[in-house]
Amino acid sequence: MNARDYALEILQARASGRSLSAISSRTELNIEQAYEIAKNIDEIRKELGEHAIGRRIGLSWRALHDCDAQTSPHWNTLFDATVRYLPSNFCLQSLNGAMRPKISAVVIFKLANTPDPEASLEQLVDSIEWLAHGIEILVTPYPDGAFSDADAIAALGLHGTLLIGQTLPFSQAARAQLGQVLANASVSLSCDGSLIAAGYGSKVLDSPAHALRYLHQQLKLQTQFPPLQAGEIISTGSWTSPMTVQAGQTWSSAFSGIDLAGISVSFF
Repeated sequence: MNARDYALEILQARASGRSLSAISSRTELNIEQAYEIAKNIDEIRKELGEHAIGRRIGLSWRALHDCDAQTSPHWNTLFDATVRYLPSNFCLQSLNGAMRPKISAVVIFKLANTPDPEASLEQLVDSIEWLAHGIEILVTPYPDGAFSDADAIAALGLHGTLLIGQTLPFSQAARAQLGQVLANASVSLSCDGSLIAAGYGSKVLDSPAHALRYLHQQLKLQTQFPPLQAGEIISTGSWTSPMTVQAGQTWSSAFSGIDLAGISVSFF
């Protein structure tokens, strides 16, 4: 398998809005090979002048539908070209060129310092500068939905665009309870005023704080990638099953159990 060739194929399909058959339908593709394609995609994007600014954790859509999102986590690099910091909690978002777009609600951390390689969960939480709510637009080049988790990893984790809302610094006292607070909090997604989906933070590896630990531990095993660094943003995984979006719709999120403002996105 030539990982760079597949990386170029995926990036070209993404740029042109062209569909691809799943790589696993054409050749053997395991998780390790998928990450090799992802590494080549990272290298190509850096060659093109994009800047890596963090990571995103993805969860298997099938697992989310089965209420068992803990079973299939994966991660990919985030680049500045597909991340928007919102000046307010309402925005317009183009779907031009987005292949089979879906929406998901996430929580994002920014790291204030570089975690120790052997950092505990508590030490990882202490390394967080702020948290924020995010809306992620997922896209897939695979037209029929018949693709594996390895195919998803190879295709940028199906990441399209990440919209980041207002950031929320928190006190030392709040840090001690962060994992449980996030696990117990809930989010809802509404389309044009009608409730479509809802989920708890516990769907994300029991808590988004635990998702951060998963990523930290995973990167210790994947030494071909850099470890977590100060200044990175970490999108910790969807709280709900991703929902299909269309131009002309307005989607809104709302939280319960944590003081995070929702986001309203009108698609065109």
